[in-house]
Amino acid sequence: MATFVLVPGAWLGAWAWEHTARALREHGHTALPLTLTGLAEHVDRGGPGTDLDTHIADITEFVERNDVRDVTLVAHSYAAAPVTGAAGRLGDRLERVIYVDSAPFTAGMCMLDLMPPQVADQLNRQVSASGDGWRLPLPPFEVLGLSSSLDGLDEGRRDALRSRATPHPFGTYTQRLDNPAEPDPGVDRVLVACHDFTGLLDSGMPMLAYLNQPPWRRFDLPTGHWPMLSAPAELAGVLDTAVS
Repeated sequence: MATFVLVPGAWLGAWAWEHTARALREHGHTALPLTLTGLAEHVDRGGPGTDLDTHIADITEFVERNDVRDVTLVAHSYAAAPVTGAAGRLGDRLERVIYVDSAPFTAGMCMLDLMPPQVADQLNRQVSASGDGWRLPLPPFEVLGLSSSLDGLDEGRRDALRSRATPHPFGTYTQRLDNPAEPDPGVDRVLVACHDFTGLLDSGMPMLAYLNQPPWRRFDLPTGHWPMLSAPAELAGVLDTAVS
């Protein structure tokens, strides 16, 4: 049985993993969702200085504080950035890293690099106008849907996401990842591709070609960008298969 540390994406907290974590426990696994600084129940810990280094430290300290070993570290969406930074710091505690509809970051990369310049400019304006200069509110769904699949999110799930989402510390989007250490060669590497990433991987983009080759193992999950909300049991099933 595996020990999962589940790291949520932007605007989310440990709450987002609730149903997937329950299903993983029903499979016999240990499931430990965490909340990053500045989000959900840790909103009061955030501030203008909250950045990518803060979230990398959150993950490493969570693993060490709970003294968990043989960790399967799971990153959803934005969490790929801090998980990439944390994975190389966990040493022999780390057994496996799984990226859900996301991929590892390279040295010198930041979240804004993934967006067209006009979108990055729009986010900066939004943070200045309605985020006190350091927080990024959850965009309207019609805006989110332009870049991330909303498949599987019915009105009830959208309402839950909207009501529980926390403005995200924008310093985590602007800070570049500083020379992350590579996990040990024996660490298992897994990708769970939902609709967004399946299309990118199948398009033959050269920068993503390595994810379709060993040592990476790929599992496709036919749902939108938030599978822990749109298909939590199915996501747990894929994660269970990946560690079996």
